[in-house]
Amino acid sequence: MRPALALLQSHCLLYVFSGMCVPIVVGSLPPALPWYVPCPVRCVCQIKPWFSPDSVYHEAPTVDCNNLLLTKLPLPIPLNTHTLRLQSNLLSVLDTAVLHGLPNLTDLDLSQNRFSRVRMITQSSSLPSLLSIHLEENHLSHLPEASFSSLPALQELFLSHNNLHSIAPGAFNGLDSLRRLHINNNRLTTIDPRWFRALPQLEVLMLGGNPVEALPERGFVALTSLRSLVLGGMGLRSLAEKALEGLEELESLSFYDNHLTKVPRQALKRVPGLKFLDLNKNRIKLIETGDFKDMLNLKELGLNNMEELVSIDKASLDNLPELTKLEITNNPRLSYVHPQAFVRLSRLESLMLNSNSLSALHQNIMLSLPSLQEVSLHSNPLRCDCLFHWAAQVARVVRFIQPEATLCSAPPELRARRVREVSSGEMSASCLPTIPTSSLPSYVGVQEGGKLVLHCRALAEPYPELYWVTPSGLRLGPSFFKHYQLQPEGTLEISRISPREAGLYTCVAENALGADTRSVTVGVHNRGKNRKRGVMTKPKKFQFMRVEARLELNEVGEHYAILSWQSRQNLPSTRLSWQAMQTSSHTPTYTTRILAGTQSFNLTHLQAETFYRVCLHLGVSEDGKRDNLGSEGSKKPRCVSFRTKDVPEPQPGLQLNPELTSIAVTLLLLAYILHLAVQGWDAEPGEEARKHHNPELPMITGLKLKRASYISGMDIYRREQPRPPGFCPVYSQHVSTDSSILSPS
Repeated sequence: MRPALALLQSHCLLYVFSGMCVPIVVGSLPPALPWYVPCPVRCVCQIKPWFSPDSVYHEAPTVDCNNLLLTKLPLPIPLNTHTLRLQSNLLSVLDTAVLHGLPNLTDLDLSQNRFSRVRMITQSSSLPSLLSIHLEENHLSHLPEASFSSLPALQELFLSHNNLHSIAPGAFNGLDSLRRLHINNNRLTTIDPRWFRALPQLEVLMLGGNPVEALPERGFVALTSLRSLVLGGMGLRSLAEKALEGLEELESLSFYDNHLTKVPRQALKRVPGLKFLDLNKNRIKLIETGDFKDMLNLKELGLNNMEELVSIDKASLDNLPELTKLEITNNPRLSYVHPQAFVRLSRLESLMLNSNSLSALHQNIMLSLPSLQEVSLHSNPLRCDCLFHWAAQVARVVRFIQPEATLCSAPPELRARRVREVSSGEMSASCLPTIPTSSLPSYVGVQEGGKLVLHCRALAEPYPELYWVTPSGLRLGPSFFKHYQLQPEGTLEISRISPREAGLYTCVAENALGADTRSVTVGVHNRGKNRKRGVMTKPKKFQFMRVEARLELNEVGEHYAILSWQSRQNLPSTRLSWQAMQTSSHTPTYTTRILAGTQSFNLTHLQAETFYRVCLHLGVSEDGKRDNLGSEGSKKPRCVSFRTKDVPEPQPGLQLNPELTSIAVTLLLLAYILHLAVQGWDAEPGEEARKHHNPELPMITGLKLKRASYISGMDIYRREQPRPPGFCPVYSQHVSTDSSILSPS
């Protein structure tokens, strides 16, 4: 039901400029009125609303003879008949002489009858007033030269849903006034540019539903007035660069339900006036950088219902100053929209992203859309973490469509909460990398000598680094390795792939907080004569393999040990375990996961002077998440034992017992008080005393405090002062820890 609805919406969009959606308002117009004329038996004669090809409303005398199983024209037909409806009858031959006697006949509906030759309808004299003829769902198989030359005023021709497999080059000669041509849903396999040379006024062309895989270059160059072109459901796989050349007036274009694997950017550049573009239901995997750049008149863009779409890359939509509505919905594998995917979309008001596999929408996207009024994110597995802080900030400016269905799916404590109701304080300040399961399949087959393309995407804060690990254990970064190429977004391309490169490929997304991995098994089909022998099928379970790796101890310290190993295989679920070798039977064993492509590890937080046993568990799993505990790799771990270094002996001198230090400080204070008392007794010595005073000892004029050293967290101070002869401070007798520091000078 949804694809049918999407198709209807798409076609209505395409008819905006051609007036095809205008009849929708018929219900609001005056009802049919009686027409008092002699009417054919079982037919109904009324005055009914009718719209011209220019979308002008008329009240038309109408004879309705639909669904009467007629085999010939009913009589008598009133002379003033404007519209004659003969739909769903058994007509195979038409008495055109009767029609020639209807000077006002403007609209003739012969759809759903049994006409097999168009000459049976147009073989007689001219019908100069006929503007519209419906021949849908008949049995027409061929259009000869000048098939409609007897209809010089014709403006609408409906030939859809017939069996047309050939059309003569001049079949439409004489239709100089034709504005709408519907030849969709027939059996045409090619498009002949000569068909359109006789149609200078054509505005709407419906070609969809014909099994055409390629359009000719400059095939529509004669249609200088064309405004709407529908190419849906044709089987198009690509577009030549000049396929749309000459369509200077084209405003609406639909590629609905084709087999396009890439956006036809070069062909679209030839249509500068395009306003509405429908690329729904194609096989496009990536919307790449520059795909929709500088389309200055584009107003609405549809990228819906794409089964294989996984990513909207950086600057894929760039400089679209007139774009107001963007629909990217119902794409089951779309899990990534780059933070800078939308650049210079100054007028975008509506952003539809519902029913995808998006876990987050980066705040940079919201900041880049100054005119955004509404966003649709419901029916996505949203992860309410740091990437969603913007949801609370833009609550007053941007409206959520269906907010009750826009729910958090992670973390567990926020699951099923409405995104708009979660405050920034409840979301984490940083985000671990996550590679969505929908971004990579479990198995990919490719032909020998062909090109392998694997797409991996991840969002996190800080932004993650992505790399790949090949089946041979080679880690592929941004640099080039032979015929390997890693794109900045995370896409791995391997040209001229060989059977020895088949196996498990692992994508790793890593930032300062952690990492995530996802693996895919690649099978290579041989090109030999024996096709059955060469075809590789998807294995039910990744085969056990004998993996060889030697664990080595590179360096050991008091609290750390650096280990390394070598392996020529991709082992995405490798684990490292370690245990202190103590007499206690309850010594815990610690385990950590080793990222694919890693061949060394710094084991920290170890105890000094302790024996350790470290083991490397080489596991292999198809999904790249964890190994089978009973697999070959887990049964035979590679282990090494070592002893951490001793802690060096502390240097003597500065460390004091806290109790002794406290006693020393107390004695210092007592000595100071005693000294002040002695000074008080000799406050004013007489002349005799001064004479007997030792002249070599200076008079005490004050106390100087000098910082000694830092001992046990306390600052110890000592005094520099002269001492009387024989004076012995009390505290010096009690200091036994470090006399050099605590003894007076």
